[in-house]
Amino acid sequence: MNVFSPTWRVPEASGVAVGVFDGVHRGHVTVVERLMTRCGDEDIVPGVLTFDPHPVEVLKPEQAPPLLTRIDRRIELLRDLGVEWVGVLDLRDIRSMDPEEFVTSVLVAKANVRMVSVGTDFRFGRDRAGDVGTLEELGRRHGFQVAAVELVADQEGVISSTRIRQLVMAGQVAEAAELLGRPHRVSGVVVRGDARGRTLGYPTANLPLPAGLAIPADGIYAVRVGGAIEADGVASLGVRPTFGTSGMRLLEVHVFDFSGDLYGKTLDVDFIERLRGEERFDSVEALVDQMDKDALAARQILGD
Repeated sequence: MNVFSPTWRVPEASGVAVGVFDGVHRGHVTVVERLMTRCGDEDIVPGVLTFDPHPVEVLKPEQAPPLLTRIDRRIELLRDLGVEWVGVLDLRDIRSMDPEEFVTSVLVAKANVRMVSVGTDFRFGRDRAGDVGTLEELGRRHGFQVAAVELVADQEGVISSTRIRQLVMAGQVAEAAELLGRPHRVSGVVVRGDARGRTLGYPTANLPLPAGLAIPADGIYAVRVGGAIEADGVASLGVRPTFGTSGMRLLEVHVFDFSGDLYGKTLDVDFIERLRGEERFDSVEALVDQMDKDALAARQILGD
């Protein structure tokens, strides 16, 4: 799959899905699946135009949301859906364009479009002046078709990145996974800690929390681990109040049935279910007793 920078031009006639696609959730997947179907019918190349940084970070930095997926992860997920190219747009380069200029300068001149797939809430151009109706009219003038895909909803409402972020940050990771179509993931490089977990019988891989990413609420979680090792585990996320530590949040992952060295290696931690909130215990013995219960509960949830 090709990933194109701002100087790119797609050489072949293409269909394109356009959007931020943060999280690549079930609603986004529907937009891309419609794209894939139409491209197959018309024998054109499927691609995606996405944005990095997030448009809100450009327009209203103080309101910028934490991301569900950084751009590298987003591209990986889009690739898994079968698209053949991804173009990454920086809103700072195009924010002054009116809707027609965006169509002619980006969709036609760069993406070489024959069809465009978007959600029915799609807006584009300076001051968000263009909508699906605008895009359809411009498509008639510039030789491409538009597929406007209805927003996906469940009994609680429309599936959106905003809604999923709220669930993740509240610790409702199982509910977030239902809307994402997979567990929420936090990745990082394992760093050295104080080795306290090893003395308690629960050695951990310690991961600093990445800035700008949606992080689940403090607590204990059943997790699945990928990257340098594939295994199940139980994770503690928070400030470790029993030991009166610095207050810096840290993700500590105890990998089941593993005793090797993970320092300096990258782990992908998928949050499956929250077991409980973070607690302060009166003694180390009480903490270890609860850790035993947490590990057992996590194994049961994960089917170990």
